[in-house]
Amino acid sequence: MTRMTGDSVSELDDLAAPAMRRYDHIIEAVFGSVWAILPEKLYTIAEIVKMRARGITFSAEEIESRTGGRPARRPASRRGAIAVLPLYGVISQRMNLMTAISGGTSTEMFAAAFREVIADDGIEAVVIDIDSPGGSVFGVQELAQEIFDARGRKPIVAIADSMAASAAYWIGTAAGEFVLTPSGMVGSIGVVSVHEDMSRNLEMEGFKITLISAGKFKTEGNPYEPLGEEARAYAQQMMNDYYGRFVDAVARNRGVLSDAVRSGFGEGRMVTSADAVRMGMVDGIETLPQLLARMGGRAEAVETTPPPTVPPIDGSTQSPLPPAAGPENADGQRDRRVRLLDMELAARAAGRKGGGGE
Repeated sequence: MTRMTGDSVSELDDLAAPAMRRYDHIIEAVFGSVWAILPEKLYTIAEIVKMRARGITFSAEEIESRTGGRPARRPASRRGAIAVLPLYGVISQRMNLMTAISGGTSTEMFAAAFREVIADDGIEAVVIDIDSPGGSVFGVQELAQEIFDARGRKPIVAIADSMAASAAYWIGTAAGEFVLTPSGMVGSIGVVSVHEDMSRNLEMEGFKITLISAGKFKTEGNPYEPLGEEARAYAQQMMNDYYGRFVDAVARNRGVLSDAVRSGFGEGRMVTSADAVRMGMVDGIETLPQLLARMGGRAEAVETTPPPTVPPIDGSTQSPLPPAAGPENADGQRDRRVRLLDMELAARAAGRKGGGGE
C-alpha cells in the first residue's frame, strides 16, 4: 500500500485533472517497465504520454510520425495458401490505451491470429511481416516461444519490411527462416528502462511529495526523488536478467552461441541488410513480393526430407530446425533453409493431390 500527500492538496488536485488521472497508469507503465525497443522511440512515447496527460492532443498521423507506429488493424491476409500476419508498430502485451496512443501490435492478439493460421489446414505456410521498433518485453518471450514451437508444423518465414528492432527482432528470429528487405534494418538487441526524477521540478512549482508505504522497497524508484544506488543496482539486475533471456532466445533461434549474439549481432545497434546476412542475423535479402513468389512458385519443386533438430534453451526435444546462418556459411545455410521451405510446401501440395493429410 502506498499513500501520497502534498503540501498543497487542492492545487495538486487541480493539476491532476481527469485527463491526467486517466493517464497515470500509462505514465507508470512507461517509466516502470522494461522495454526491448529502440531507445529513441521509448523517449518519444514517454513525451507523448506526458503531453497527453497535460491535455495536449495529437492526431493519429502526428502520433504515427513521432513514434514510427503503424496501427496493426489490418487483418491477416492470404496470398494463395500463404497467410501473411502483420507485426507493425510498437509491441505491447495487450491492446490497450498505450497501444492506441502509439499504434502497434498486441502480442496476445497476434498469438491468437498465429494459432488460427497454424491450425488451418487450408494454409500451407505463414509469413510474419514485420515493421516495428520493438516494444515492452511483456509477452514477447511467450510469443516468440510459441512461434518457435510451431516450427515443423508448417513453414514459417519472418521478413523485416523494413525494420525489426529489439522485441520485433526477438520475435522474428523465432520463425524458421528470417529475411530482410534490401533497405531494411534489424537488431537493437538489448533492453532499456527509464527513471524520471521530478523532484526538482516539483520543488520549483512549490510541491513536496511524501510517500507513506509499508515494505522496505515498496517505493524505490519513485519519480519524486533521485534514484538511489540500491534501487539503481536492482534495476540494473533486472535489465541484465531480461537481456540474458533475449540473448539466449536469439542464440537458440539462430543456432549460434550466446556469446556470438552478445559480441557479434550489433551489440545494441541496428544493422543493415548486407551486414545482417554476414553476421548471421538473417538468412537473406528479399522483398515481400519476392518472398511470396518464391514460396508460391516453387511449392512442388522437390521431394520432402525431414530436417534436423536442435535443442531449445531448456534442453527438451524441439521441433525441426535447420542450423542458422553464420558469417562463414550464410549462403549455404540460406540455401538449405530455402530448400527445406520448398520441401515442406511440396509435401503439403502432394498430400492434397493424393487426397492425404499431414
